[in-house]
Amino acid sequence: MTTTVTLLHPGAMGAPVGGQAARTGTRVLYVPTGRGPASVERARQAGLEAADSLESALSVSDLVLSVCPPHAAEDVAHEVLEHGFRGVYVEANAISPDRVTRIGKACAERGAVLVDGSIIGGPPAGGSGPRLYLSGDARAVAMAAALFEGTDVPARPLDAGIGAASALKTAYASFQKSARVLAAVSHALAASHGVGDELMREGRELTARILAEADHFPSVAARAWRWAPEMEEIAAALDAVGLPPDMAQASAAVLRRWSGDKDRLDLPLEEVFAHLRTPVGPATDDAAGPTG
Repeated sequence: MTTTVTLLHPGAMGAPVGGQAARTGTRVLYVPTGRGPASVERARQAGLEAADSLESALSVSDLVLSVCPPHAAEDVAHEVLEHGFRGVYVEANAISPDRVTRIGKACAERGAVLVDGSIIGGPPAGGSGPRLYLSGDARAVAMAAALFEGTDVPARPLDAGIGAASALKTAYASFQKSARVLAAVSHALAASHGVGDELMREGRELTARILAEADHFPSVAARAWRWAPEMEEIAAALDAVGLPPDMAQASAAVLRRWSGDKDRLDLPLEEVFAHLRTPVGPATDDAAGPTG
């Protein structure tokens, strides 16, 4: 029997992801009412089927796949539940574990089953695509994963409850998106002093895969006592040319949480993480020492 899915909504990510599900023989519906011409065209190119209304789409759907802007996630979920949907609701937006837990409770109260989903990577194109992580009720997770079997959106079920998939996305995005912003600020500072080309050259020399190098975190904690004041200097340099110093100041504040770990290069990773949860007092003058 053909599985039917309502996709909300056919945006730059949602439409091609829904199109991948359609490749498996899944009937993927969307509601063109209220959508702009670009969304409707994306849906057409992805092979999605237009429905007359959200009510009519939900009435024949086994699953809902929600891929929308994060701020709209709860409103979209409640709109679906108000129509009496009782199937599997795949919440695949970039939202916090707490928010997805609230949506899960609302689903349970209305008789629907929530699957916590997170999409990591860019929209599917050219034979490659993002990974779709899924957590929650095992049967519902398996049902959602089956939509993408053999497609360019590999589904990766997690043996965990609601909140796990969203936590993974939040953790990944906190690094990946912040790193892009930080790179832009760094280049703006370099350009302000006429050394943009040199910074670009240094950037090309980088080989580190920072997010995959957890074994380096103890050395970061061990050097935090001298990195924190360096970040304050960077904040001052940014402020002097009218650039936002916020990220540098925030880094300094985080580094100060490791202020008691000076030179502890053998600090266990669990302690490195635990000390991040321990606030410290106001910044104080650090002992003089080399930077690096």
